[in-house]
Amino acid sequence: MSNILLSSPYFSTAPFPHFAVNSALGNDASENILKWLETSAPWKLKIAEFYEQFEFSILDCELPSEIQTFFSNENLAKLRFRLEQIFGIKLSNKQDIAAHKLVQGQRIRIHNDYIPGQETHRVLVQLNRGWRDEFGGILLLFGSDDSKDIKKAFRPIHDSCVAFEISPSSHHAVTPIVSGERYTLVFSFYEQND
Repeated sequence: MSNILLSSPYFSTAPFPHFAVNSALGNDASENILKWLETSAPWKLKIAEFYEQFEFSILDCELPSEIQTFFSNENLAKLRFRLEQIFGIKLSNKQDIAAHKLVQGQRIRIHNDYIPGQETHRVLVQLNRGWRDEFGGILLLFGSDDSKDIKKAFRPIHDSCVAFEISPSSHHAVTPIVSGERYTLVFSFYEQND
């Protein structure tokens, strides 16, 4: 997680506040986590109104010893502090961490994730072996709820990261997976209400 903390992110407020970094976890952590996701992680299929994917909660499962430190309270506090610096906000200690896997034919349609009083900021870390553009799985950010109003596109390159503010305008989607398996760590944070 040190690369997220130390690297200079690309930050923008358009179409809604977000940032991106090319290397989020570093070689060792990203490789160890990806191996676990590919081999023995406890995936469960979830079908919802706007998506179908495999997922599970990192906080509710037994982690292999080689990746436990990465998800420690100390590392998560560092990530939370870095998000506070970048977005200029104060976050509560509450957080959720999930893993998502999309396979051929799956996609995430346009949505914004906004629920009043719930998650306010999300960090997506891509863990994908040899991903190529023709595999699909591109993260899209929109300027409205119109699927033609694409403003930004991010390839799911291994160890890359995109973080964004959740709001009524944070419309995003993932294009269909044509080939391969697309893995993502999803860190959810909650703004502190004073």
